[in-house]
Amino acid sequence: MNRVISLARRIAKSNGVVLTLFALLSAMVVGAFIIVLSDIEALKRGDVLASLSTVPSAYWSVVTGSFGSLRAISNTINSSTPLILCGVSVAIAFKAGLFNIGATGQMLAGGMTSLLVGFSMSGPGIVQVPLAVAAGALGGAAYAGIAGVLKARTGAHEVITTIMLNSIAAFLVLWLLKTNLFQRPDRTDPISKLVDPAGHLPRLFGFLDGRADLVAHVGFLVALAAVGFYWWFLKKSSLGFEFRAFGLNADAARYAGMHTKRLTVLAMVVAGSFAGMAGAAEVLGTYGYASQNFAGNIGFDAIAIALLGRSSPLGTLFAAILFGALQAGGRQMQSTTDVPIDLIVVLRALIVMFIAAPLLVKAIWRVKVTANSDGQTFRGWGS
Repeated sequence: MNRVISLARRIAKSNGVVLTLFALLSAMVVGAFIIVLSDIEALKRGDVLASLSTVPSAYWSVVTGSFGSLRAISNTINSSTPLILCGVSVAIAFKAGLFNIGATGQMLAGGMTSLLVGFSMSGPGIVQVPLAVAAGALGGAAYAGIAGVLKARTGAHEVITTIMLNSIAAFLVLWLLKTNLFQRPDRTDPISKLVDPAGHLPRLFGFLDGRADLVAHVGFLVALAAVGFYWWFLKKSSLGFEFRAFGLNADAARYAGMHTKRLTVLAMVVAGSFAGMAGAAEVLGTYGYASQNFAGNIGFDAIAIALLGRSSPLGTLFAAILFGALQAGGRQMQSTTDVPIDLIVVLRALIVMFIAAPLLVKAIWRVKVTANSDGQTFRGWGS
C-alpha cells in the first residue's frame, strides 16, 4: 500500500494532469456527502446506511445513463458537441490572455446566421450544410470582434463588454424571431422557421434505420475537427505562437514587435468563430429551428470546461465530454435513485472550485505537484 501511495506521489509530482484527477475525486467525495445529507427521510429514521447505499447507485446510474447503451452514448455526444466548440472558444481566448465571457452571445449570433442559410436554401445538402456552418462561424466571429475592437481601441475590458453583448444578443434574437424574415408563419410566439431538410446536419448513427432516439449528429465530427485545428493552430502556426506569447507576457510580445492590438481583435474573432459553430450545431443539428434560449447556459459552462481542461486541446475535449456525460447521465440518476438532477450542477461547481484551488487539493491528498506552465494566464483589469 505504501508503495502505491509513493508511486502516486511521484506521478503527481511530475504530471500536473493528476492534480485535475484529484480535483475530480475531491468533487465526487463532497458530492457523496451531499447525497447522504439530502436524504432527509433516511436521516430522520437514523438509517445512515440507507443513505450511504444511495451514493454508489447514484454515481453508477450517471455512468450507465451516459455510456451504458447506444442511446446513452448518443445523448452524451449530443450534449458534448456544443460544449466542445464553446470550450475551445473560451480556451483559445485564455491562451491569448483574454477572458471570453461572451460565448453565449456569440453562439446566439452564429446560430441565427446559420439559421438564415438553413431555411433560405433547399439543397443540395452537400453545399447547404457547409455554407450554413460557415455562416455560423462568421456570425460568431463578427459578434466577438466587437469586443475585440473595443478592447484594442478603447481599452474596454473584455469581461464587461462580452457580458453586455450576451444580453444584447439575447434581446436581438428575441426581436429577430418576431420579424417576418425569421418567425414561423403559423406561430405568434418567438419561434423561427424550420430548417430545410437538406440543411440539417446528418445524424451520426443515421445508418441505423428506425432509431429516431439516436439524436447525435455530425456536428460532433465538426467539433473534433475544431479540436484538431486548435492543436495545429497553437503548435504549428505562427499566429498561434503569437497568441501564446501575447497571453504569457503582453509587454514582451510588444517589445518583440508583435502588433498587440491586432492580436487582441484576432483572438476574439477566432474564439467567436468556434462559439458561432456551436450555435450552428444546435440550430442545424439538435433543434432544426431557433427559439429565444437555444444557447442555454452552454457559454458559461464552457468557462468551467476550459479551466478544467487547462486550455489544452485534449484537456478541453475530455472536459467537455465529461460535462456532456454528467448532463446526459443526470437524468438517468434522477429517475432511478430519486437524487435530484441539481446534484450535477453542484458537482460541476465543485470540480471548478477544486481546480481553482490547487493548494487545497494538495493539502487534502498530501501530494506535491509542480506548476504547470501550460495553464492559462490572465492579465489584470488595468491591462
